[in-house]
Amino acid sequence: MRENLLRPEPTLLPPDPAANLLDGGASAEDAARAHPTSSLAWALLAEAAHAEGRDIAAYAYARTGYHRGLDALRKAGWRGAGPIPHDHIPNQGFLRALMVLGKVAAAIGENDEATRITEFLRDADPDLAPKDDSCQSS
Repeated sequence: MRENLLRPEPTLLPPDPAANLLDGGASAEDAARAHPTSSLAWALLAEAAHAEGRDIAAYAYARTGYHRGLDALRKAGWRGAGPIPHDHIPNQGFLRALMVLGKVAAAIGENDEATRITEFLRDADPDLAPKDDSCQSS
């Protein structure tokens, strides 16, 4: 198999700063308070708010996790494009925040944002992107 020289190498984030707290049973709120740079903590808050039907809160939490994740990606050498594999556990907080952001963007009618996120997910890890070209609310 030939190596694709045009595609950037996958970006692999370091361990999430809140992972140990969360693994130890801390709440997502406590983890976000202790480690506000944690995409995972914000993603968990977003997922819970979305599951409760609080889409505006979910959007705010997911947007925070997304931006914290972008900061971490840039520190890890990401240049704005390329693979961010979901199977690398530290990448999952960012990707989960991004997935929730897409769902709640669609739910509140921010369709351009939902489409942009679908494209971002497809570039990051094709297995994560919705199959219908737009994030779906659930």
